[in-house]
Amino acid sequence: MEILVAVIAFAGALLAAIATGALIRSLREEREGWLIAWTVATAMLCIALGAIGTGYLIGFGEGTFRIYQLAGSLIAPLWMAIGLIQLLAEKTPPKFLAWLFGVAFTIVSSVVIVFDPVLKATEMAKALPPGSSHWGLIASSVLLGAHVIAALILLGCVVVAALRWRNGDDYDTDNLHAAAVIAPSALALIGAVRFAVPGVFTTALLVVAAAAIWYAVLRPLAPYEDEEDDIKSESWEPASTGRRAMPERTPARMEAQAPLEPPRPRPSGLSDLVAEYRAGDQDVGFNQMNPATGHMNPMNPATGHMSPMGPATGHMSPAPAMDPGPSTGYIMNGGQEQALGRHSGGPPQPQQPQQPDSYNMPNTGVVYPGAEVFQPSAPQPAVGGRPSPSIYGLLTVFTLMDGSGEMFDRLADQTVEAVRRGEPDTLVYACHAVKSAPLQRIVYELYRDEVAFQDHQRQPHVERFVNERQAMVLATNIIELNVNAAKVVPLPTALF
Repeated sequence: MEILVAVIAFAGALLAAIATGALIRSLREEREGWLIAWTVATAMLCIALGAIGTGYLIGFGEGTFRIYQLAGSLIAPLWMAIGLIQLLAEKTPPKFLAWLFGVAFTIVSSVVIVFDPVLKATEMAKALPPGSSHWGLIASSVLLGAHVIAALILLGCVVVAALRWRNGDDYDTDNLHAAAVIAPSALALIGAVRFAVPGVFTTALLVVAAAAIWYAVLRPLAPYEDEEDDIKSESWEPASTGRRAMPERTPARMEAQAPLEPPRPRPSGLSDLVAEYRAGDQDVGFNQMNPATGHMNPMNPATGHMSPMGPATGHMSPAPAMDPGPSTGYIMNGGQEQALGRHSGGPPQPQQPQQPDSYNMPNTGVVYPGAEVFQPSAPQPAVGGRPSPSIYGLLTVFTLMDGSGEMFDRLADQTVEAVRRGEPDTLVYACHAVKSAPLQRIVYELYRDEVAFQDHQRQPHVERFVNERQAMVLATNIIELNVNAAKVVPLPTALF
């Protein structure tokens, strides 16, 4: 029997050593508190199993007994519990207090275990000695306190994880899964080292604890796990809580503020999303055909573009002399041109006479209604003031599964249309495709306030969107936004 237990102990020590190495490699990629704590726990389990295997082979003594009690009975269960606090805590103060208590208690109790005398050391044999029979009052009290504290933390973490899971998301489900694996194995280990349990069962429970940590940390997680590796962006940062982050609960915020620069003549960010063609790559547009003749309008040598057709006569309008403006779908009026200058911020140009029958179209090849919003004859009124601080915004990045792009786009179109018709307090709800990443979609949302956002989530079309997209989405990343400054106008729409 002693040989069998020794083999189990050494095999478990090897397993714990491999798990510790894997966790250390993971630490190079993400420095998370729960990962550090559980790495410490697996290392201590490896040392304890090695001491048990040695004791069953050559007999236990004071040295092997101290090592087993210090690593397996004291440090390993305590740091398994501290790792759960680091995993579930959403605020910095609980994490800091857990670190402070764990480090301080470990140092003090380790000193006690190392220097407190071992009773009846000569009576030890090739069997796992119970701690209650060989420790004095001080060491027994320290171990009892460590076991009670660790047990209370483990039970409390399971309750917290279960409560969050009831009204939570996939991240809360994953955290509950980890708590349901770590807590029972740690509690069983505490029971085994506290009471007179046969050595083979205690050894097996030490191995199970190491395997539970390895499984909880390195097991395949939900698909959203790899989102941070797939999304390349400099305007927002990944969540700060690692593999089991809860971005929907504590989303990453865009806190880096760029230095102020003088205004330059460039279109807004919303204009960039509208224009997807550059001037040099555009095809022949609808506005370049003369329906009266069936022929193409001639090329304007001054601008390099087709001359638009006169709306009333059906004939070609004379080419305007003024610069056609940037190729973004944004037509600047005369006052804006004089205020901003052209291209490199040069001197203001003299205002050209208005031609009611012709104005410069954007270089996108598409005729759209609503262009009168940007006509030179209709300057936009200036509205001062900052946006309301109650405005609530979200930016959601979806990574789709192969072949599901069209289905997701149809579902998103139906959802956007339902939002447009029935949600007056939803200020912006736009779904974007990413030109450089065909499998990514970005949904940008602005609501009048958080009450409007909660009302939006209760709508049937939103629930349908959330449910039906699950089979199409591989990864999701949600970022909460605050609006500091904004310019929003009705987006142009295509006629065909």
